Amino acid sequence: MEETIETTEGTLAPVDELTFRQALAELESIVAVLESNTLELEDSLASYERGVVLLGSLQKRLAAAEQQVEVLMGELAAAPDDETRDTTLS
Repeated sequence: MEETIETTEGTLAPVDELTFRQALAELESIVAVLESNTLELEDSLASYERGVVLLGSLQKRLAAAEQQVEVLMGELAAAPDDETRDTTLS
């Protein structure tokens, strides 16, 4: 399941241009390659560095999504229900 996104020039796409799913897939691919111990040292370091950047981006996106869910849940909890809302015509 290798989904490394490359530009037309053959370079890796900037992390901020990847969707969450693409970034996660690329990180999983990097982990698998690093665990296979098949890369040269320099390539391993470059892959590790890319993985750290991907991980940081994914963590920020998850934190933002979590905050958004908390805000939405707060709005839902604050919405009055029919029993507490004044529905009389004035």
